[in-house]
Amino acid sequence: MKILTHQDKSYPAFVKKLYRRAIPSDAVSDTVAEIVSEVERKGDRALIAFAKKFDGASLTKKSLKVTGNELENARNSVSRETKAAIKSSLKNIHAFAAKSLRKNWKAKNPQGVEVGERFVPFDRVGVYVPGGKAPLVSTSLMTAGFAQAAGVPEIVAATPPGRDGSINPDLLYALEAAGATEIYKAGGAHGITALSLGTRSIAPVDKVFGPGNSFVVEAKRQMVGAVSIDLLPGPSEVLIASDATGNARFLASDLLAQAEHGPDSVVGVVTHSKKLFKEIQRELEIQLNETPRREIATKALKKAGFLLLTKSMSESISIVNDWAPEHLILVAKNEDKWLEQVRTAGAIYVGNYSAVAVGDFLAGPSHTLPTEGSGRSFSGLRADQFQRRASVVRMDQKAVRKSQKVVEHFAKMEGLHAHGRSVTLRAES
Repeated sequence: MKILTHQDKSYPAFVKKLYRRAIPSDAVSDTVAEIVSEVERKGDRALIAFAKKFDGASLTKKSLKVTGNELENARNSVSRETKAAIKSSLKNIHAFAAKSLRKNWKAKNPQGVEVGERFVPFDRVGVYVPGGKAPLVSTSLMTAGFAQAAGVPEIVAATPPGRDGSINPDLLYALEAAGATEIYKAGGAHGITALSLGTRSIAPVDKVFGPGNSFVVEAKRQMVGAVSIDLLPGPSEVLIASDATGNARFLASDLLAQAEHGPDSVVGVVTHSKKLFKEIQRELEIQLNETPRREIATKALKKAGFLLLTKSMSESISIVNDWAPEHLILVAKNEDKWLEQVRTAGAIYVGNYSAVAVGDFLAGPSHTLPTEGSGRSFSGLRADQFQRRASVVRMDQKAVRKSQKVVEHFAKMEGLHAHGRSVTLRAES
């Protein structure tokens, strides 16, 4: 873990490097381009081959899609506690989504033209859910659950299978509960490509959602144009900005909670409190020894973890806005004052008791959030991203006549005679 104070010579250069834009390496871009080409040319055969190569699973065209029997087995095998947890999470997700869905509206402009917007759900969306050693059950709820709340009729999920060709039953149950109408055993870049371009077995979707590794993110980037995407969420991040009121024990636990996601996770602390600066170092050493995924968390801390002693809380917030973290934990004596100055975080957790894990699993907002600096340009996944929007314009002859003079002048300026005439004819009929 990089530990620096504002007095260290290397401090300014390190802080400057925190401002970054995610640029895929040539190796990742080239690999994904080859995968995209294979899926485009060979369709299902490519998905089967990649499942064998990357997941060690032997699939057939028939077993690419999760069957009704597999879903029934999942329903029968998951525990009551799992079902209750999923139900509680979905309830909060739907309530949060209902507040952020856009509603149809209309009004009249000064010329009497009725203008407005109409919002309808996408017809068919794809949600990608990472799998592997830690199947992200919550991610299925934080993507498909929002599509369900928005009223999307076809929700297509893609997730990597295990070596035996199956999908974790808890994940299957969660996907079904969150409204998934089709579930396919297709992970990685090939899963994203299949959702975007389609194959013989998988009809293409209108928009793709969900997080993943660098290959998944790059596949989404390369598919823009063929489909729309939500954002480009990569490895997990958390940044803690705190004054002396921060609880080192709590905050260290949040760092490890994100670090255990994977060795590419990025965790950091900015504080101007020398006391907290030292306490967090001690707490990390203690709690790391108690973490079952210690090896993974240790790699993350060594690779991209940092602890900075800043000059002031103002400087800490400046670093926050430059870094644009996926998750921000903000702890300060005057929290609202500093909260108003935060501009770029994906999700903000305010106060010592605001655990990111509650947001990850239960609180309601989606945990699919912008990473690697993209929070300066993107927001996290929201319910309204599952809606199409169209403007609506309605006018009578009186409104046309009131608009005529201005429109005819624009048509004259731009040399578009037919534009002006289309209004003149209506106004003078």
